[in-house]
Amino acid sequence: MTESDFDALRDEMVRTQLERRDVTDARVLEAMRQVPRHLFVPDGLRQVAYDDRPLPIGHGQTISQPYIVALMTQLAQPGATERVLEVGTGCGYQAAVLARIVREVFSIELIPELAEAAESRLRQLGIQNVTLRLGDGHAGWPERAPFDLILVACAPPEPPASLLEQLAPGGRLVLPVGTLGVQELRRIEKLPDGTTRCSREGGVAFVPMLRKGS
Repeated sequence: MTESDFDALRDEMVRTQLERRDVTDARVLEAMRQVPRHLFVPDGLRQVAYDDRPLPIGHGQTISQPYIVALMTQLAQPGATERVLEVGTGCGYQAAVLARIVREVFSIELIPELAEAAESRLRQLGIQNVTLRLGDGHAGWPERAPFDLILVACAPPEPPASLLEQLAPGGRLVLPVGTLGVQELRRIEKLPDGTTRCSREGGVAFVPMLRKGS
């Protein structure tokens, strides 16, 4: 397949999987049009990179379906001047989408091979506002906190307290919560007085949030 073929598939993905559902944020839609998803999946899966489903990326991990990436980004309500923490870099696709919208992305990955491949891929694409770190996402990135947004691409049983602590007042945390088969997507907003407000955004299926050494 040629790059123009992939461009056509990507445009069709945005029209049929995102715009026809409930993804309406123009910045999110444009970022999804711009980021070449087929470059973030294994070579043997490039022809199905724009299908409406998650795909394996190795080490027991997946790249989320395009709709979920777009929905989580939209729920976070990213702004152009904001700083984002992503937990679970994976292949780097979500970070690349966020990088098109926000000022700076800090991303944590537990699996060394995935972190190395993601960093190389992002650099090859000329994306310079993403900083990667190898580590346990449960701890967040306190040295870089507070964050305006935090997106988590793996499911803990409950929202980690450290991530809530690292969220700035007015910030938004979007993450799947629960065990495999019983997960829901949540949006948690930290109010100016430090309390939180949570909305539940429907059932999802993510890989579990691993701990270092597990």
